[in-house]
Amino acid sequence: MRLLADHCDLYNAALAERREAWRMRNVSVRYGDQSAQLKEIRAADPDGQGRHSFTAQQQTLRRLNVAFAAYFRRVRAAEGKDWRVGYPRFKPYQRFDQVLFVAGDGAKWEPADGSRWASASFQAVGRVKTSQHRLVVGRVKTLQLKREGRRWYVIVVTETETVPLPTTGRAVGVDVGVARFLTTSDGEMVANPRFLDAAQERLVDLQRRKQRARPGSGNRRRLRRALAKEWRKLRNQRRDFHHKTARGLVDSCDTIALEDLRVAAMTASAVGTVGTPGRNVAQKAGLNRSILDAGWGQFTSILAAKAESAGRRVVLVHPGRTSMDCHACGTGCVRPRQDTVVCPVHGELDADLNGARNIATRAGLGSGQASAA
Repeated sequence: MRLLADHCDLYNAALAERREAWRMRNVSVRYGDQSAQLKEIRAADPDGQGRHSFTAQQQTLRRLNVAFAAYFRRVRAAEGKDWRVGYPRFKPYQRFDQVLFVAGDGAKWEPADGSRWASASFQAVGRVKTSQHRLVVGRVKTLQLKREGRRWYVIVVTETETVPLPTTGRAVGVDVGVARFLTTSDGEMVANPRFLDAAQERLVDLQRRKQRARPGSGNRRRLRRALAKEWRKLRNQRRDFHHKTARGLVDSCDTIALEDLRVAAMTASAVGTVGTPGRNVAQKAGLNRSILDAGWGQFTSILAAKAESAGRRVVLVHPGRTSMDCHACGTGCVRPRQDTVVCPVHGELDADLNGARNIATRAGLGSGQASAA
């Protein structure tokens, strides 16, 4: 699609300018510098960049700025360590899949009036018929046009007022894990569906067949689409599970405490270097895969958003030794098995339940063992 291709060209040109300015003159080019050039770029290319929304082009430049901000954070984190930090990369057309518009400036949303079809209008594209799967509530702020494989989506972001839910009197600590997805301090447990394990055989088979197919062939394209479809299904299953689980907690709890986990650090590779190779690399790779499949980061973000819209409170606490210290007396425990800790005073404890009760205590919720309302 021409819109995505032109925004991809803008992104890559801005990246090239930043890279060359630093390489040739040690000069940092920032978002403000590049945004100021847009008027001149649009005037020089009226049938290309000049066709598109000015504010949408600014959002593409901001997207590059976010990539550089993340890069510099990784550089600072890697100081004094033997880590490789990847520089922002140029994007091929097939991997540039979304453009963000500000509503009312190059984009307009028209909701469905009693029918299934709504419409979204985008500058340089026109009016697009859209299947509206639910009511759009609040003031529309942005519209995002997104491609996933052969499917196209319009993501509508709105601003709404908080609608507080009735109080329940329940406040809990929540421990997330891989054996169980979560355990609350009052004993509620949610199993881990392990979506990746269920899809692993299909994914491996498709990946193997794609690698064997001749590059550029129709068969390879079909297999690539089938593989992308499987990954999309996996993402949707995980996201749906996170939404439903978060909704259950928000509806039944006034305050929810979680660990402030650094998932990226927890899933760092254990391979090490040639001089200092890592240990238990295969086991760590398996654990990393399980953590990423559970999707703790996405779940926390969804839970926080639902809690804010419902007037609930989410508290993040430091995760250190939440499972290893006894919730009753604070004594350090030993962990003979993944699901069990042993306190010298109180004996065997469920590791996840013990962690959830420690999280509740750190958040100032007492023991967090109150019965659900």
